Amino acid sequence: MDFDTYDNPLIARYASPEMSQLWSPRRKFTTWRRLWVVLARCQRALGLDISAEQIDEMSQQLDSIDFRRAAELEKELRHDVMAHVHAFGEQCPQARPIIHLGATSCFVTDNTDLILIRDSLDLLIQRLAQVILALGRFADAQRAVPCLAFTHLQPAQPTTIGKRACLWNYDLLVDLQAAERLRGDLRARGVKGTTGTQASFLKLFGGDHEKVKRLDEAVAREIGFPGSYPVTGQTYSRKVDAQLLDVLSGIAQSAHKLATDLRILAHRKEIEEPFEKNQIGSSAMAYKRNPMRSERICGLARFVISLQSSAANTFATQWLERTLDDSANRRLTLPQACLATDAILILLENVVSGLVVYPNVVTKNLAEELPFMATENLLMAAVEAGGDRQHLHEVIRQHSQAAAEQVKVHGRPNDLLDRLRADPHFARVDFARETDPRLFVGRAAEQVVEFNAEYVAPIERRFASRIRPADPLRV
Repeated sequence: MDFDTYDNPLIARYASPEMSQLWSPRRKFTTWRRLWVVLARCQRALGLDISAEQIDEMSQQLDSIDFRRAAELEKELRHDVMAHVHAFGEQCPQARPIIHLGATSCFVTDNTDLILIRDSLDLLIQRLAQVILALGRFADAQRAVPCLAFTHLQPAQPTTIGKRACLWNYDLLVDLQAAERLRGDLRARGVKGTTGTQASFLKLFGGDHEKVKRLDEAVAREIGFPGSYPVTGQTYSRKVDAQLLDVLSGIAQSAHKLATDLRILAHRKEIEEPFEKNQIGSSAMAYKRNPMRSERICGLARFVISLQSSAANTFATQWLERTLDDSANRRLTLPQACLATDAILILLENVVSGLVVYPNVVTKNLAEELPFMATENLLMAAVEAGGDRQHLHEVIRQHSQAAAEQVKVHGRPNDLLDRLRADPHFARVDFARETDPRLFVGRAAEQVVEFNAEYVAPIERRFASRIRPADPLRV
């Protein structure tokens, strides 16, 4: 490690080696060379004067890039693609005349970016599916555990822990659908020439439009796409990049919401993220169990969300057939958005796979608020026992006000149920039955079972053969 130069934390601390290697210079420039070989092979198949020996020579040098020489050439030529064309040509003297034949720089840069986006989405989709499956298991295990729900961050009608987990999981399901839709829509840029008109290739093939079309189709197929975009300028539409950042931002939004909820629940001591035996929560306060993984998820998620506007603005300002102000921006936003989302999903799988629930605290917190919520049930039970509904309503109102004063003014426990039990108007009411928390959660447990069966189980079936061990946290 170079301790005198800034080191990107996404590489050094957060993202997986797999995603880091995917966006590495070696992966990028070896893909350029593979694209030049694919182009030459397809051109030869369609009749251009390119020999098998030239293609073999190029193929033998795919992974032997002289990066120092390429850097020297770029400093001299001020053009990264031509620097690598020349560096490749120096290693392949026979093939030098036909390397990059008819192509513009975006043949290698854009097709490579689309390959890297495709492969990144494959990895992120897999990670996202595993988070969904882990969260589905947690929801099922906690499907019938009543807990206090909140609206406006104020106590509301109870739900269950499992039902709340389904709320988080549904957001992630929407993100999975969006990611898979984008992945399915991806196409190659193909061979479109300098401004997208394919004029150079039409000249190479002597005006044979059919061969130009077949070349475009063949190259797309060779690099693993079902086809190429029907029209481009010099670049593929930067709308695709904006859509990618929309999808990644969506994942980040869902992760941020989930992690924030966990931080709130950790504050209430109801649910905690995993906490390791030797983990230190604070350098000063030794007792602390800070939700640092959830906090890290939120920090990384805000970063990804912020990149969404950059891709949108880059697309919006592409003048006519293209302008180069996209280049520096995309070098930052595309890889870093993928790296950060990769890190988020690794953290998220780690957290949701090891959530710790404290049922006694959950029950205690619910019990403190349940008396107020149970008053309607108690009112109906007292009416069934022969009471006057309007008079009972007033009795409950007065006791509720008095109990609230005990809680808010004096800091004492909520004694509303004790007050009502002692009131002769409620002497015939079965308080244990009417205040059972399970009466207040509606169909929450059944919703968890139905949600997992209808939405999570199909994902498990689709990804069963692709389940991979969870990536360890790097720090």
